[in-house]
Amino acid sequence: MTTHHAILDDALGRITDGYVFPERAAEATAAIRRRLAAGEYEGLAGADLCAAVTGHLHEVCPDKHLRLLWSDEPQPTEAGAAEPDEVRFEELCRAENFGVRRVERLDGNIGYLDLRLVATPGTAAPVFAAAMQLLARTEAFVLDLRNCRGGSPEGVALWCSYFFADGSVHLNDIYDRRSGLTQQFWTSTHLPAPRYLDRPVYVLTSATTFSGGEEIAYNLQAQRRATLVGETTRGGAHPTDWYPITPHVAVTVPTARSINPVTGTNWEGVGVVPEIAVPADTALDEALVHLARAR
Repeated sequence: MTTHHAILDDALGRITDGYVFPERAAEATAAIRRRLAAGEYEGLAGADLCAAVTGHLHEVCPDKHLRLLWSDEPQPTEAGAAEPDEVRFEELCRAENFGVRRVERLDGNIGYLDLRLVATPGTAAPVFAAAMQLLARTEAFVLDLRNCRGGSPEGVALWCSYFFADGSVHLNDIYDRRSGLTQQFWTSTHLPAPRYLDRPVYVLTSATTFSGGEEIAYNLQAQRRATLVGETTRGGAHPTDWYPITPHVAVTVPTARSINPVTGTNWEGVGVVPEIAVPADTALDEALVHLARAR
């Protein structure tokens, strides 16, 4: 049986080697090693160990993507034994209709789209286009991200593209520690459905909105293309890799960071703050009230 010492040695090595901020990685791993040496993790195992270590990591480095995770179901650990992350994500996207939960024309000719995850373009692009085509002739748009838990940066860029006139809007950059390279994300020049222009857009957020869902909200807010209604989002802005440690334990390590070209920063640790702050369960009603007043 793998001891908690071996588990933590492996996990901390991954964090040291890969975390996007090397100085913070050193501080966080040193703090865990001090607790390990002091015997604080004796008697802990499984989900309890993972929760305790994650909490202690966040005390030093409050990055919500940096976690030790427990899985009740055993996962492959051998190189090449598990499906690549992108394959598993594609399967998830297909099972969840590429994140599109609900598309509806509300009273008053208001378009409504409930997006639960951000799929990678390709097989998902026709679904995105179908949703936008259905709402193309509405007078205002409500994008519901209250239950959106993240996804693909490329998918984020494609969704955002529908709300801008052309491909000249610089949406986001992602800096990767391992390569030292920065990838830019711009709006798309060509789209398979009509763009949604010159009409109001409201984005609904909650404390559950995370990662790629947050980026859509942040990008549209930074470009002054949407009004956000709801709660401050969860605050996870760093693309992350997943590493198995044992069949039941994995560590997730943020290896890159977002840099918005307008703000020069991102939403990590602070979330995306809406202009209209209301409880998440009233956000749709509040957005509709504001739209009615604006008419």
